[in-house]
Amino acid sequence: MSAYLTQDDGPRWRRSSRSVGMNNCVEAARLDAGRLAVRDSKNVTRPPLRFSATAWTSFVGAMRDGVVS
Repeated sequence: MSAYLTQDDGPRWRRSSRSVGMNNCVEAARLDAGRLAVRDSKNVTRPPLRFSATAWTSFVGAMRDGVVS
């Protein structure tokens, strides 16, 4: 992820550099204590999902390896 979405009063959201066009992607932000927040770029007003770094790494690995579809 590379494109930063700045907010003065909250997390620094990042969008994948592969995201183009219609805003159809997820955005991620690092939180305190090694946690991560993920939100839908089409509806940024909804509360984000929050993950531990370990849970997120496991999920991304499973997606990459085709375990989760």
